Amino acid sequence: MKKLLLKHKLFRTLIELRGNSRACVYTEPMWGLSMNLCLPYASVYMLTFGMSDVQVGIISSIYMFSQMIFSFLSGAVVDKMGRRKSTALFDFLAWSVPCLIWAFSQGFWFFVVAALLNGMMKIPVVSWDCLLVEDAPKDKITQIYSWVIIAGNLSALFAPISSILVSRLTLVPAIRILYINAFIIMTAKILILYKFSTETGIGRIRREASRNKSMSEMLSGYRNALLKIRNSKGTVFAIIVSILVEIVSMITMTFWQIITSRHIGIPDALLPIFPMIRSILSIVLFFTVISHIKQTRLEWPLYGGFISSIIGCVLLISIRNLGIWGYVLLSLSLIFDALGSAVLNTLRESLVAIHADPEERSGIMALLQTTVMLISVPFGYIAGLLSDISRKLPFVLSIILLLAGIAATALFYHLPLNKKYFRSLKVTE
Repeated sequence: MKKLLLKHKLFRTLIELRGNSRACVYTEPMWGLSMNLCLPYASVYMLTFGMSDVQVGIISSIYMFSQMIFSFLSGAVVDKMGRRKSTALFDFLAWSVPCLIWAFSQGFWFFVVAALLNGMMKIPVVSWDCLLVEDAPKDKITQIYSWVIIAGNLSALFAPISSILVSRLTLVPAIRILYINAFIIMTAKILILYKFSTETGIGRIRREASRNKSMSEMLSGYRNALLKIRNSKGTVFAIIVSILVEIVSMITMTFWQIITSRHIGIPDALLPIFPMIRSILSIVLFFTVISHIKQTRLEWPLYGGFISSIIGCVLLISIRNLGIWGYVLLSLSLIFDALGSAVLNTLRESLVAIHADPEERSGIMALLQTTVMLISVPFGYIAGLLSDISRKLPFVLSIILLLAGIAATALFYHLPLNKKYFRSLKVTE
């Protein structure tokens, strides 16, 4: 059996993982038993407290604003504290604590406080990413990120738990229980990862170099990272792709539940079933399509990801009723959206990991995340305003952003200067 699994590139990577990469990937499925049980209901849960679509959009923008602040601080904090410690501390503050606030929420201001704390997650985004790849073989990066996303999609196996609780207890008490469960599982995940990980080689060097520096001195050190970004067309392109994918992901995560529940008419108890199908499709696609993507040839997978996501949005907003044809269109929308998001989320991470200078990775990641959040902040509110007019309009905005992604990909890979630059890149398979 092991010999059979080793013939597949993804399974071979999983079996051969060692050290921090192994600890990060192997603990990632715990998302499925924690946060991912709650996410299919997050926006609808807010609506049950009398909040409007605009207020839901405002919460998303506050969350983005908090992420922007902590993104800027993340590089300095991660270098100062180290990858391992900052991951443990800020994962607890950004996920475990907000879970308790969401569980006992009474209205708008509870969600505001939780969103502000949840924005701290941008610090462990950087530290966890460094922990994941800094000691990993560079030729395995795309496969490693594939397993991270597959692990997140394993939540599909547990989605019926949410449906059963909601159908038996009604929405609000069921979601409160799921958030308390998320607090317990996420805290356990944090402790297990901390126990089985070690500080990375680059992390030890950066922590020692920053030992006697103040935070202001650390932040001023971003100048070197900024120069690295400006001099790397690949990193600039990775930032553009990250911005577009982040905004589209935020719109989908926030407003998909609202359009399917309040516009199309999907019963609340069935809401987790469709993300479950989407997750299963994503896992299948990783083993059949995404595992064959080569790090030296990312152009056409990017085109495919953007186009597939556009088709998913077009099909979603074309649904008019819950008849047989409506369910067919929704199913097709999920298939194309699953393919598009799986490809784009894998490639956005891979592009950064491939093009970012290893010595300035934490600083580059901090500036990248800050830029992504700075530009993304208004879009939660904008999407909320659009949803108040028509619940289809946020997804029209997504289509426009995805078309911009196709244009950016064409410019990067097809302009004469960029062709010469791209050919000069030496990325090992």
